Amino acid sequence: MRQPRERHAEAVALIHAAPQQIFSRLDDQRQLAAHMTKGSWMTLGSKFNFELDEFQGRRVGSVIRMKGRIAGIGLRLDEMVNEYEPPLRKSWATLGEPRLLVIGAYRMGFNLAVEDDGARLQVWIDYLLPSRVPLRWLGWLLGPAYAKWCVRRMVEDARRGY
Repeated sequence: MRQPRERHAEAVALIHAAPQQIFSRLDDQRQLAAHMTKGSWMTLGSKFNFELDEFQGRRVGSVIRMKGRIAGIGLRLDEMVNEYEPPLRKSWATLGEPRLLVIGAYRMGFNLAVEDDGARLQVWIDYLLPSRVPLRWLGWLLGPAYAKWCVRRMVEDARRGY
């Protein structure tokens, strides 16, 4: 359930593959968030690196760390998997206050449902604006576009795999 100040973005697509196949691909956090490891206009050419714990993000309580730089500013966040139900859903949330520019703390995940000759994939994010006042304005202006871009990229990358 979302908090009153949370914002939401999601993307949905039909993928012509079994939910088990899609889940297996998306369950690899590096593959799911590959758009964050390549420079793009949305990340101002910067890239994030992943550090996964011994469970590789594949069980409740597993921790995922991301670090990077944008325009010389160090960014980082820690996430913890809080829902893991193969082959239907997975979600994770930031731990503490992430050091990001246009979004603050968030919960994110994906859901799969059998549909026709494949599965319906929904990728979503519920996020807060950054807590630091100067960044809150930046988040208000750019956060929605960034959140939409992120979930769309995850869905598009998943579709390309099949």
